[in-house]
Amino acid sequence: MERWRSRQERLGNAPGDDLPQALSTEGPHGPVVHAANRAARLAGVSLGARVVDMRPLCPALGVEPADPAGDLRAMQRLALWARRWCPWTVAEADGLVLDTTGSDHLHGGERAMLAEIEGRLGALGFSARPAAAPTRGAAWAFARFGGTRPVSHAGADLHPLPVAALRLGEETVLLLNRLGLKTVGDLAALPRLSLARRFARAEPAENPLIRLDQAMGRLPEPLAPPDAPPVFRADLRLAEPMLDPAPALPGLSEDLCARLAAEGMGARRIRLTVWRSDGETRAIAAATAAPSRDPRHLAHLFRDRLERLDPGFGFDQVTLEATVTEPLAAAQRGLGGRVDEGVELARLIDRLAVRFGPRALGRLEPRASHIPERAEARVAPAAGPLPAIPLAPDRPLRLLDPAEEVRVVYAVPEGPPAQFVWRRQTHRVARWQGPERIAPEWWHDRPGTRLRDYFRIEDERGRRFWMYREGLHGDGRGGDPRWFLHGIFA
Repeated sequence: MERWRSRQERLGNAPGDDLPQALSTEGPHGPVVHAANRAARLAGVSLGARVVDMRPLCPALGVEPADPAGDLRAMQRLALWARRWCPWTVAEADGLVLDTTGSDHLHGGERAMLAEIEGRLGALGFSARPAAAPTRGAAWAFARFGGTRPVSHAGADLHPLPVAALRLGEETVLLLNRLGLKTVGDLAALPRLSLARRFARAEPAENPLIRLDQAMGRLPEPLAPPDAPPVFRADLRLAEPMLDPAPALPGLSEDLCARLAAEGMGARRIRLTVWRSDGETRAIAAATAAPSRDPRHLAHLFRDRLERLDPGFGFDQVTLEATVTEPLAAAQRGLGGRVDEGVELARLIDRLAVRFGPRALGRLEPRASHIPERAEARVAPAAGPLPAIPLAPDRPLRLLDPAEEVRVVYAVPEGPPAQFVWRRQTHRVARWQGPERIAPEWWHDRPGTRLRDYFRIEDERGRRFWMYREGLHGDGRGGDPRWFLHGIFA
């Protein structure tokens, strides 16, 4: 529900907290409630119930389709994020499982760690009920049916909880309740033989005895976290300290690119680290405009920057790693041996960025605006095809930023200038064309912004300018109109 609400807030469609809201999924007999906010739960809306059955209880209930697949992907990303507390994390449909054995003391103990987890998830916009217990099943039960305090023994503390705390399905829970088994303690007090006979053919996830033994710690339930993303790294350990890493770069690049090629990946960020003999480390990083696994190109990115590394009295280990990677499929060369222009452009961008810095490079990208200075923006260079920027034949390629104000002698009140002074030079107008009226963008500009009338002007020496008059006489938005020179024609 929090993920859906955050997405609606970004779109500006989030309902108020006092309005009941639910998310639905398709059930065997129509849509069922998948999640509900606090207002809906207080109104009697229960999870798993049919939406048509909840409408009479809460006529104002708003229902939107749920996205279980998207929720699971978000939970899997959170599982990787949660590895800051322990390396063993698993995402489930409705929560995270962390095996903190041997790592809770690094965070001040279990109680402090639970408070930190709840606080960090709250900062991300997620509500949480963390709980710690000796077993996975007990932690699941206490997080949903008990308190959020750490529990050192799962046995007696589980007895007051309902049988649903054993991760059983609705039908199994309903059957146990009909048999008079309402709590975990009631189930644990029964003879095991009678229960084993009754649930002999049940699936392990629906067998109360198996779930009870897992929660009590009598049956192991190991955690199987997903594999971590592969680490693309090449190391070179030296027998004697050295001062210059340049001789090691080609071999490290070859090794790193071989590892990238084996996984079908390309490097976007790479880092060269030297491990000095005095225990200190020094590193320099480089970026690529497109995924690359060309060893010569990657090594070339560090060629003019190695002097920035302070080797001290020498280093005995060099590491080259790809810190950010992207998928890169193998490309077949053309029969004519023609070089891919996109690859060459990406390498040129990388070399220029290393030489002059990434902020020195840019390209123009079109924007949806009819105001000349807003019609394009300078963005970071890209290796792909450049976007087509429409060029009007009656507008200059070069614009002044910002437009410069000029003094104008009028020929007629609403017509073109007869003479103007720009940068202390007087220009007499020989020819002109216009005006081209451009109105303000009311959704961006402040109230009272004046319109512009653009003129293409040629002076007596043949120089051509693009000028505009800001405002009109008597438009009620200021005093006399002002003139600005905005562009120069080639």
